[in-house]
Amino acid sequence: MQRVDADALLGFAVACFEAMGVRPEDAAICADALLQSELRYHPGQGQGVRRLASYRNRIRLGQVDVDAPFEIVKESPALALVNAHNGLGSVIGHKAMTLAADKAEASGIGCVVVRESTHYGSSSVHARTAVERGHVGIALTNAGPEMAAWGGRTPVVGTNPWGIAAPTGGAFPVVLDIALTTAGKGMMRFLADRGEPMPRDWALTPDGQETDEPAAAMAGALLGIGQYKGFGLSFMTDVLTGVLSGGAFGRTPYADPAKMDVAHTFLAFDIDWFQPRETFHASMQAFIAEIKASDLRPGFDEVLVPGELEHRRETEKRANGVPLPASEIETLLALADELGVDPSPLRNEAPRT
Repeated sequence: MQRVDADALLGFAVACFEAMGVRPEDAAICADALLQSELRYHPGQGQGVRRLASYRNRIRLGQVDVDAPFEIVKESPALALVNAHNGLGSVIGHKAMTLAADKAEASGIGCVVVRESTHYGSSSVHARTAVERGHVGIALTNAGPEMAAWGGRTPVVGTNPWGIAAPTGGAFPVVLDIALTTAGKGMMRFLADRGEPMPRDWALTPDGQETDEPAAAMAGALLGIGQYKGFGLSFMTDVLTGVLSGGAFGRTPYADPAKMDVAHTFLAFDIDWFQPRETFHASMQAFIAEIKASDLRPGFDEVLVPGELEHRRETEKRANGVPLPASEIETLLALADELGVDPSPLRNEAPRT
């Protein structure tokens, strides 16, 4: 592992996106989204700066339109329907949640539903955009079919992740970022590369058998969290995104690489409409203290609230650099060479504190 300074890595990512033809303001949004994921989440989740090369390929092949308009098809004081026209999902998500926050400040709640978009990264990135405005944020998206219906063995719905974030008035907001499967194929690849088994409730083999072998399940279907509950939540997420927007749902998202047809829904709640923000923050702090004071199970040292572990990861990586394996460094160096981007941020080891 080599540790790369977080700010230097952000600058490198911005330069790469700009070299791909992305507008500077949009390049900053995309790069920040990748860095947030890199800082906060497990590498097995497949997010972060490793996705730069896939963005390069999609843009080069015309599978993503970096100049796509953000078209508001229909609008009211609290609502908007947007056609993303196959634009950069991270940019669309940022603009949509910003619009939802604007509407929340006028109406108490803002809801923006998007169709014809592309992969938008980590759902929490967009939920946190609302938190930066002092609001509660919810971001939902559908995805390509990877999960089986409960009782079935064919992939029919996506992992359909949720991001929910709320300010606390404390050191960090509470942030929930979950896929609706017990795990994704990124984690399965992570374990397969290490020769480690996976829990048997993660996925099925193509013939519908449970397995603890990641390689045997890669061609099969994922299983939902909480058995039939995860499938039900994923199904309803498709209703709230693809079906509601008039976009794609179920097996259609990602079916055509040239038109991913992803749909998203963004909600922002203006806390000040409901109560003074200081009162909300005090209640959140009391709630967190209550949770953390609960009795511990054997084998546990503490109780964490949503987003606390990720906050600790981010704090450590910002202080000591972002650890990247040699294979990723080499991939990024090759990309820098292809794009004509300065590779020096990747070659300078970050100082440790």
